[in-house]
Formats: sequence, C-alpha cells, structure tokens
Amino acid sequence: MTFTGKFADSLVPDQLDKIALSFLVQDLDIRRGGCGANIAFGLAQLGHTPRLVASVGPDFEESGYLGWLRDSGVDCSTLHVSEQHTARCTITTDESQAQIVTFYAGAMSDARHIDVEALHAAEPIDLLLIGPDDPDGMVRHTDTARRLGIAFAADPSQQLAWADGDLIRELVDGAAYLFSNDYEDALIQQKTGWSAADVQAHVGTRVVTRGKDGVTVFTAEGEQVDVAAVPGITAVDPTGVGDSFRAGFLAGIAADLSLERSAQVGCTIAAGVVETVGTQEYRVTREGFLGRVKQAYGPEAADEIGAALHLV
Repeated sequence: MTFTGKFADSLVPDQLDKIALSFLVQDLDIRRGGCGANIAFGLAQLGHTPRLVASVGPDFEESGYLGWLRDSGVDCSTLHVSEQHTARCTITTDESQAQIVTFYAGAMSDARHIDVEALHAAEPIDLLLIGPDDPDGMVRHTDTARRLGIAFAADPSQQLAWADGDLIRELVDGAAYLFSNDYEDALIQQKTGWSAADVQAHVGTRVVTRGKDGVTVFTAEGEQVDVAAVPGITAVDPTGVGDSFRAGFLAGIAADLSLERSAQVGCTIAAGVVETVGTQEYRVTREGFLGRVKQAYGPEAADEIGAALHLV
C-alpha cells in the first residue's frame, strides 16, 4: 500500500509510548514476495538455476506462485509444505520511501524442520544463503553449514531488529559472505559489541549496501571495494531492492566475476527493481542489462559481465 504523506508528520515525540496511528492509503497491490523467493527469482533472471529452500503453505501452489517461480527458472523441488498459510507481509510506503511493515510468519515457522544436511547429501550445495526466516531454522541451517563445511552467506536483515547479540554472533560467525545495509551493519555492531574489525574477523567478505550511495565490499584481506549506484534512477518502490542486489552479487560470484564486477551486477539489477512496483515484476534482457552496465560502469565492465553471465 502507498500512503500519500509522511509517517513522520504523524509522530509526536513525547507520545511515542501511546502510539495509535491510522493511515488512509490510496491503493492496494497484492504481489509475490519473500526474501528467498525474490533472490532466487533474480538469480534465475541472470541465467542461474537456484534452489529455493523454504517452508510454504498449501496456498503457495493454489495461488499460482509455485508455477510462477518454476516458469521463471527457479528449482522448487526442495520446498517444505506446511499445513499453515504461507507467510505474508503487509508493507505501507510513504512519499519519502519510509516503510511500515507487518509480518505474519505462518508456514515460515516450520522452516526449522527443513534438513539441509539431507539436501546437501542428495545434491551438493555450492553456497547456502541463510536469509531472514524462522529463527530456529536459521540457527539450525547455520550450524549445519558450519559442521558440514558448506560455504554460507549470512543475511539476517529484518530479523536483526529483535535478535540479541548472542544470536547474531551465532548467525554471522564463519560466514563466507555477510550481507547488510548500512543501518543493519551498525545494528550488528551495536548488538554484538563487536567493532567493524571484529565483525570482519568472523566472516570472509562483508557486503554493505548504502542505497543511492552504492555499496562497499570489505574483503578478508583488508581491502575495500566501493561501487557507485547506477545514476539517473527514479525510485518508485524500494521493496525487494536489497534482495535483487543480493541476487546480482551472488550471480556474479557464481560466474567467477570479481567482487567489483559482482557488486556492479547487483547494483544494476537493483536499479531496475527500484524503478518497478513489486519485487518480481521485472525482466532482465541481455541488451537492456548490459547497456545499463556499460552506461554506468563502462564498456570493459559490460564486456566482462556479458561474457560471464548467460543472459538471454
């Protein structure tokens, strides 16, 4: 939903303990989403065949969402089907792009029953991204990845708001990649008591997105790679932009691109998503995508990325 005002105008600083707010919205769009599904969709758009590991409800297939992802190139063979409704997220965005989000977990709470070890035994996992999910499931999957030596990317994002320092440290420690935006990066440090250097010492590559200011990648060797955002963007809807960046970055990594090129892929696909209402309403074409890469990052970047990714 979209609110044609600013949430901040309705906040009274000395009355925040008595909040009772109501916003009149002008529209209601019901769209597909979910961090894991968004990332998988983006990876498929960039020529990969990702496996979506998640817990969904019976309504997932009935609604057509399952067929949509399969038709988009996502491997859905490892989904766990719960008796509960598929998770739902209600998002209201104001004219300044601030958001208020309400989340119903539903079937997501059964993600703890997913056996990553069995999935890995059936078909080896190259990289396991552990995104915001059922907390017990996140812990179980992280422990399994560490125990089996499966490279994993930690992406706790929305779950950082309620998680304590001990849980965050457990989810982050040993990650090959740690994804966060700049606010979440500060939150991780605040709640764990770790400095930025401490966080870096517990992970391989740390990726911090900064919205319109691009992204900074910190390597285990102490290097810092800064990549600017694609210029000339007209932001329409921020929902799912971070997920699409992760898809682009991981698509680059899987294609053996450098960290800089991978971040450029992430920024380019994110630019297309922020210009679109919805999280999976975009399509990547080879000509359009590489043209945008060339315009933003130069012909050499476009040539390297074009040679590495299987874009149609």
